[in-house]
Amino acid sequence: MRISDVIEEFIKDLLQEEDFIEIQRNELAEHFNCVPSQINYVIQTRFQPSQGYYVESKRGGGGHIKIRKVNVTKDNYLIHIIKNMEKTITANEVDIYISNFLTYDIITPKEAKLLKVATSDNVLNVPYEIKDSLRANIFKNMLLNLIEN
Repeated sequence: MRISDVIEEFIKDLLQEEDFIEIQRNELAEHFNCVPSQINYVIQTRFQPSQGYYVESKRGGGGHIKIRKVNVTKDNYLIHIIKNMEKTITANEVDIYISNFLTYDIITPKEAKLLKVATSDNVLNVPYEIKDSLRANIFKNMLLNLIEN
């Protein structure tokens, strides 16, 4: 197992016990005998809003990090994603979201296919400059329509 995987599992285990955790970057790096930038890498790549996490990071004094797992009901998860999504989104980013949605059983394979097709470059026959913002608008609107409440 790579050190990044070990750190990720450690943090996820802590989140199983609490609604949110607050950790010191330097202390965690010392615990795993790695550099603090390794902790940053894990946080930035494995604890993103698209993966159901809210992260607050402060520099200085060892750098504290608060991580909160979003309550992963379908509606809460989709609302969280919509609120945290940028104004533009690439086709690759849509694929990542869809993959995460399928992993967490947020959407069905049929819904995934519809989301992918509706936001694909083949369908978005508009100038390149507006393609990613149009894709984001379509994707957000489709996600809103998947919310049941």
